[in-house]
Amino acid sequence: MRNKIKQLMNKEEGFTLVELLAVIVILGIILAIAIPSIGGVIDRASEDAATAEETLVVDAGRLYFVQNPTVASVTVETLVDEGYIDERQDSDLLTSNFTDATTIYQTENGGASLTDPDS
Repeated sequence: MRNKIKQLMNKEEGFTLVELLAVIVILGIILAIAIPSIGGVIDRASEDAATAEETLVVDAGRLYFVQNPTVASVTVETLVDEGYIDERQDSDLLTSNFTDATTIYQTENGGASLTDPDS
């Protein structure tokens, strides 16, 4: 009986070095696959943010041209000053393709464009 109790007390359970190394190798493989995928997600999110910002600026320009039909172009600074676009907080922006001097041009059909239709 004592021998049985000693055997139970001395039985050490744990992971072997081979098992631990196998887990580390598997985690390394998973990370090697996941890290490039995460980079792609970040790049796509940045592109989507830039597209959304461009749409916002062009839409604000359209609204400005509807309310000011005789004006041929307007800058982002004017749109901000007149309340068509909220004042930007640089710390909140991931990327910004626009400065206050970026110009929005009125197109022939009454829309707005970031490129000069006369050039």
